[in-house]
Amino acid sequence: MSGLDKTVVLVTNLDRAAIEAKLARVREAALAKDLPDLASLFIGVEGMPRVQIESNVRNAVRWLADKPGLGHISAQLQLVEVNLPNLKE
Repeated sequence: MSGLDKTVVLVTNLDRAAIEAKLARVREAALAKDLPDLASLFIGVEGMPRVQIESNVRNAVRWLADKPGLGHISAQLQLVEVNLPNLKE
């Protein structure tokens, strides 16, 4: 294997608390990268209605799709997106 090979672990059992925690980290990462519009999608994510979280995550993933250098944020959002069915109201 080359030095560039990476193993990706797909976690599909995140509960609401874990999803909210990941989105809070995404918010902080977005602020650190001077992306206030992205960060604003996840202000008050703790306790946010499921529908709003789903919409904000999907909008953020689409917005990041053509932004180079933000793969780490995009990867976290994609992980959350896979876990959206686990959200409970």
